[in-house]
Amino acid sequence: MNEHAERFTHLRPLLFTIAYEILGSATEADDVLQDAYLRWAEVDLAHVQDTKAYLAQLVTRQALNALRAASRRREDYVGPWLPEPLLVDTDDASTDVVLAESVSMAMLVVLESLSPDERAVFVLREVFGFGHDEIASAIGKSSAAVRQMAHRAREHVQARRKRFEPVDPQQSMAITAQFFATASTGDLDALITMLAPDVVWTADSAGKVSAARRPVFGADRVARLVLGLLRVGGDDGRVEPAFYNGAPALVLYLDDHLEGIITVEITDGRISHFYAMRNPDKLGAVLVAREISR
Repeated sequence: MNEHAERFTHLRPLLFTIAYEILGSATEADDVLQDAYLRWAEVDLAHVQDTKAYLAQLVTRQALNALRAASRRREDYVGPWLPEPLLVDTDDASTDVVLAESVSMAMLVVLESLSPDERAVFVLREVFGFGHDEIASAIGKSSAAVRQMAHRAREHVQARRKRFEPVDPQQSMAITAQFFATASTGDLDALITMLAPDVVWTADSAGKVSAARRPVFGADRVARLVLGLLRVGGDDGRVEPAFYNGAPALVLYLDDHLEGIITVEITDGRISHFYAMRNPDKLGAVLVAREISR
């Protein structure tokens, strides 16, 4: 392995995490890293003083270009847009609270409401701790402008995100498993008691498969929706437990065909949000585990 490859490989988990958090897509993050490596391979290493900062800036620029292109496409998206679910193969996402929150579905959905530049600034500053001058170089803005964007983005995110609770993997998966076991019995009242009163069901299908086109609110409506889904699946469907984006999830199959992934958010011991990914375009690589870090 040459020195270019060695340095890049060492930092790949961090670079992937930066790209994923800016884009909300593991598939697009992979493309960004591939393009960034081709550019990196042409760099004279004698002129690189800080490999981490240099590569982070390179990946950020490529991710921003991809995000701006994606933002235009998302304007015509059918129904809610959700991030591509991320299967993590490292314990860092559960032991590092900042990292866990940064890749959570709730945080990634909030980041969607920022401008591309604000999103990149927030990710680089709040998650990875880069300095304002380093971020300014990455996004092509002045340090003063980056400071303003960082402040604005931080206030925006804090106003919109729920209180983050680090989850105990075993406990949260037990709650999720119990909910779906109860759902299989058809006991509506028991299901409702396991849901937060203001629970939300958000499904991303891009209009390509059957799914709710708008978020569904409230314990009674969400419980009935879940019961309806289980009836549709019938005897040919099965679910497998997993962890995506640092939270318990269920992988849905119908006749061995991957149908979707439902990620569950738990607050104060009850389920407060379901994120259901049904868009087939976002399911192609979700079974590939990724290493993340910061």
